[in-house]
Parts: sequence; C-alpha cells; structure tokens
Amino acid sequence: MSPLPLRVDFNAQTTRSAAKRSKDGPQARRLLALAAIYDGATRTEAAKIGGVGVQIVRDWVMKFNALGPDGLFDRKAPGQPPRLDDEHRRALAAVIESGPIPAICGVVRWRIVDLCQWLYEEFRVTVSKQTLSRDPYRSGRTAMLANQSKVDSRR
Repeated sequence: MSPLPLRVDFNAQTTRSAAKRSKDGPQARRLLALAAIYDGATRTEAAKIGGVGVQIVRDWVMKFNALGPDGLFDRKAPGQPPRLDDEHRRALAAVIESGPIPAICGVVRWRIVDLCQWLYEEFRVTVSKQTLSRDPYRSGRTAMLANQSKVDSRR
C-alpha cells in the first residue's frame, strides 16, 4: 500500500516557513517532519524527526491534508461529559433556594451529601461530593449550604 500523498499547494519550503512562524513547538516539529517528506524522506525518517511512530506521521498527513498547518495544533481532549444537565441544575437550584423541611428532610440546612442523595433519588444521577461542591460556587449559592465539616463536628 502506498503512503498518503501530501497536499500539492504546499512544498518543503512553505512548510518549513510555516514551522518557523509557528509559536507552538509541537506544531513546528510536525511541520518539519512533513517538510522532510516533501524533500523525499521516507515516512520512517519523518517519524524519527518527529520523535513518533509511522502511524502518527500518517495521522499528521491526514490532518495536514484536511486543514493545512492549523490541523497540526494540539486540541483539547473532549473529556467526560458533565453529569448534571441544565434540568438537573435548575431542580438543584430550586431545592437549595427553598431549603429543606426539617421534619421531612431531617436537616435545617442542606449539606452536600444530602444534595447528592436527593439527586440520586430524583434523577438516578450519581454525583460525587467534590463534583457537587463546585456547582453551587458556580451559581453563587454557597450561603444556602451548611459547611460539612462544621456540621460533622457538632455531632
């Protein structure tokens, strides 16, 4: 199987000058490896220049062919999707705003663990205390929550 051809609107010189203008080190390294291919180097030699394997050079060629030099920037990994969607956040905000009913909930102020339990009972969404503790800070509702360590030390 023959290797993927590089774009014809670039050559070794234009690729090197793009690498020279680049402020991103990894992008410049990738462009220099592709410039070596334009000069006639094998993909294995380009992989050595780039410090990677041949498959990764192939990925670079595909990105370069599709998007040009901008295709060789590192992109942020997508990460895990948020556990709480807008509906969950609105319901949580309403529960925090209304406050607990002491006779039913058994607490006079919401604790993070109580809210985690409430989210599970209402929506079957499991959220850690750490994750949920960041959410009220985003919405400015920290005054509605009891400090977990103070509540635990009073028992």
